[in-house]
Amino acid sequence: MRYGGNTSCVEVRAADGTVLVLDAGTGIRRLGDAIVDGIQQVDVLLTHLHMDHIQGLGFFEPLFRPAVGVHIWGPSSTTLDLRARLSRYLSPPLFPVRLRDLPRQPVLQDVVSLSSFHVGPFAIQAELVCHPGPTVGYRIEADGVSLAYLPDHEPALGLEEFPGDLDYVPGLGLAEGVDLLIHDTMFSADEYLRHVGWGHSSLPQALAFADAAGVKRLMTFHHDPSHSDEQLDRLFAKAASSSPRFELLRGLEGTSFELSASTTR
Repeated sequence: MRYGGNTSCVEVRAADGTVLVLDAGTGIRRLGDAIVDGIQQVDVLLTHLHMDHIQGLGFFEPLFRPAVGVHIWGPSSTTLDLRARLSRYLSPPLFPVRLRDLPRQPVLQDVVSLSSFHVGPFAIQAELVCHPGPTVGYRIEADGVSLAYLPDHEPALGLEEFPGDLDYVPGLGLAEGVDLLIHDTMFSADEYLRHVGWGHSSLPQALAFADAAGVKRLMTFHHDPSHSDEQLDRLFAKAASSSPRFELLRGLEGTSFELSASTTR
């Protein structure tokens, strides 16, 4: 599979070596194995707690290194904080090791809508986006560049015309003018019509969202797992033929992408 089979996980590394991990899907196991000794802290930013975004967390090797401080950020619900919600997964019968039994307790931070915080050189903004359950998107800035991460997002929901009135498009502020937008592109246009309200975007909607936000690059993400590589190739080629005003990038597993202030002007 050229596009990959792991669920959502993205590494972001600053020039000084500070590491952010966006979501903890199955891809986090491979990422954790690649984090070298000497790194003292890793911050994991969860967009939400659906299983495909946290199912790799228990296999994240740095959680079992006493020398590494792991900070986990994510949304709480209206009734339970992040620790209580994650403890439901990291406990029997779903997982043999309880959160409280890890060799070094991770620091858990609840993220609320319209919050901002810093991790090392990273300035981070979080905002609720349109997806079932408490779900946030992130805008991350450091070293003179910016990216937005909205892997599960349905900005067109409830709008007769999209993007239409930009005041009513959730998540647009997070993506405005970023150097790289990583956005949900789960469906084709026809497939979306059968899945309105599921919390995901079609590829044409992601293109319209990126155009409205004035981004420099859009990376397709969160592909429908039932799509073959050939289907994804055809959807991407059709999207590219529309000549978007930004660079369109395929979300291929293992892709490494470097942003620098000198290359984003």
